[in-house]
Amino acid sequence: MTTTKAECREPTTLDSLKCLLLDIAQQRSLNDLLWLIVRRLADRPTVVLARIWLIKPGDICSTCRLREGCPDQTKCLHLVASAGRSGVGDKTEWMNTDGYFSRFPLGVCKVGRIGKTGEQLVINEMDNNLAWIARPDWARQEGIQGFHGQPIIYKGETLGVLAVFEREPVTDEATVWFRMIADHVAVAIANARAFEEIERLKAQLELENTFLKEEVLEAQNFGEIIGQSPAIANLVQQIELVAPTDATVLISGESGTGKELVAREIHRRSQRKDHPLVRVNCASIPKDLYESEFFGHAKGSFTGAMKDRAGRFQAADGGTLFLDEVGEIPPEMQSKLLRVLQEGEYERVGEETTRKVNVRIIAATNRKLAQEVEAKRFRQDLYYRLNVFPIEVAPLRNRKEDIPLLAGMFMAQVRKKLNCTGRDLTQAEVVKLQNYHWPGNVRELQNIIERAVISSRCGSVKFDLPVPQASGASLKTPIRKNGDASGEVLTEEDMRLREKANIESALQQTDWKIYGTGGAAELLGIKPTTLLSRIKKMGIEKTH
Repeated sequence: MTTTKAECREPTTLDSLKCLLLDIAQQRSLNDLLWLIVRRLADRPTVVLARIWLIKPGDICSTCRLREGCPDQTKCLHLVASAGRSGVGDKTEWMNTDGYFSRFPLGVCKVGRIGKTGEQLVINEMDNNLAWIARPDWARQEGIQGFHGQPIIYKGETLGVLAVFEREPVTDEATVWFRMIADHVAVAIANARAFEEIERLKAQLELENTFLKEEVLEAQNFGEIIGQSPAIANLVQQIELVAPTDATVLISGESGTGKELVAREIHRRSQRKDHPLVRVNCASIPKDLYESEFFGHAKGSFTGAMKDRAGRFQAADGGTLFLDEVGEIPPEMQSKLLRVLQEGEYERVGEETTRKVNVRIIAATNRKLAQEVEAKRFRQDLYYRLNVFPIEVAPLRNRKEDIPLLAGMFMAQVRKKLNCTGRDLTQAEVVKLQNYHWPGNVRELQNIIERAVISSRCGSVKFDLPVPQASGASLKTPIRKNGDASGEVLTEEDMRLREKANIESALQQTDWKIYGTGGAAELLGIKPTTLLSRIKKMGIEKTH
């Protein structure tokens, strides 16, 4: 069935139909496909008119001229492509698709009959079959001698009708060819629709992805604060509220949650952003050096004071002073700090000159300062002075939906630092990270990611989590607590309950996928057959 280029360019040969079949297979656009077919068919000298109707929902039922004959007024044949040229007069071209024959109800007239029955219709000797022609005068004028209509069928479903009016009787060979063309058209239409659906879904996914990225970036735009959990959304809202003001902020939260990042973002969004942000780690200052660290000292004021030194308050003048771990400040220093916060004045160690300072205070602590106040370890008036606008940073175990974003970012950072590449985290690896309770919070996650990448030598990472997942907060089934206290021993019943709870948690996390990558068996580190045996033995059933 080889065909030369010259034969393809010659529309009078049947070889041109072979070329049409080949060209049909190359089309991905449904509209381009339909018009290619009718135009190429209309190029044949014997063809007067070639048209394609496709079955679509009814759209002009109220004004359709064939409404009375329409069986259900839900769908009909829509004219979607037309090509042809009059052989007389001004050689009028028939390319309009919204004219008199733009719609055919299924079962009405010859085109509608083909669409309803799915059977081809071939008519020759038109002079004796003019009843089949809606416009007999037109047929006589154009010298039409043959008509064939082919149903366009794909996998048993009629998609439409291909109809051709010819100036010669339709031969058996032409009928075979047009049946082949109709079959190829059906496949091409199905493919074109699939491609268009893929493109539509791709565009939709890209749009949704853009929106999702914008949502993530909305959180990520807060410096290094990354996440899209409700806890992060609430944190961002609080930062937006307090940042433009000069209010003192007290940031509380467990170690490793990122309290310093919050402080930096508040400063970055404040009116003091062009001035320094000075951090003081109150937990690392020797007790005897607090006053010098905060306020500075004069030369010779104490042993080792070889020259004048400015303190952190002076360094932060006009900007923000971040007092990290403020709960570690000794009681005797708290009163001097309170005076600076209230009056904006201080003296250097060894000087009598009072200095003015204009700083905004942001403090952070992992202690429960209210309890420290009750225990007389922290001044109540200083606590109230610091606690003007409290912000609490949630622990990582309470915002596990942020773990994939954080892990991906840390993974990229480490690989960039080590100048290596690798695959993204698998779902099973992410689930494993999310099942861990993260006592060290984000800092611990960062350390574990870095250790895993280094240990893998930039290959497939394996997470070495310090505590078994069964002891984490992810277990959904209540477990007796008599083994939680130090030194107590779990009973055999406790062990069974804990093992059952752990298996149920893994099954829920993986939506009862047992085998393969990301399955519950892989998550638990056991064989799928072993897991199935335990599920049956423990009577675990899938709940809906």
